Amino acid sequence: MTDRTYPKTIDCGGTAVELRLMTAADEAAALAFGQSLPEHDLLFLSRDIAHPKVVAAWIAEIEAGSITTLLAWEGGSVVGCAAVVRDALSWSRHVGEIRVLVAPGYRGKGLGRGLAQEAMLAALDLGLKKLMVRMTIDQTAAIEVFEMLGFTGEALLKDHVMDRSGRTHDLAVLSHDVDRVGRQMAAYGLEEAL
Repeated sequence: MTDRTYPKTIDCGGTAVELRLMTAADEAAALAFGQSLPEHDLLFLSRDIAHPKVVAAWIAEIEAGSITTLLAWEGGSVVGCAAVVRDALSWSRHVGEIRVLVAPGYRGKGLGRGLAQEAMLAALDLGLKKLMVRMTIDQTAAIEVFEMLGFTGEALLKDHVMDRSGRTHDLAVLSHDVDRVGRQMAAYGLEEAL
């Protein structure tokens, strides 16, 4: 769980979007959001959030404390989400994966960046030392957002994901070393930026 206070409103290109922590009461809205996304947007996720069983499992993992999810709401609908996924019992318990999805109509308005920043803050609240993101290499705008937040390329996995039609896609893995980036920010006098 994050130490931050929600709900929180952010401006996305002149539209007020409310960020709230996801709960079991949001299951139907999260499923509708997943089903509204283009298939290609879902390729970097290990599970397809357009299926009811997957969303039910997502809720169970939120309740178990292994996933922290923020939903972005506008006009009674979910228009974006950000999740921090971690496994406290693994060898990589210091690592969190950030996942951000934004509805097509809300792209280019700052929502993805806002969600990414909030997810990073949640990850810091959880004490994570390394963060990672995964996306297909053609998602250049998303890669650029994370690079601006201090993520760097760590791996390119060729033909790693397969879409529903059987076509494969390359997957980029970017990571963020929290301590290293923190030292760099302190050197520039920017430690209060996060």
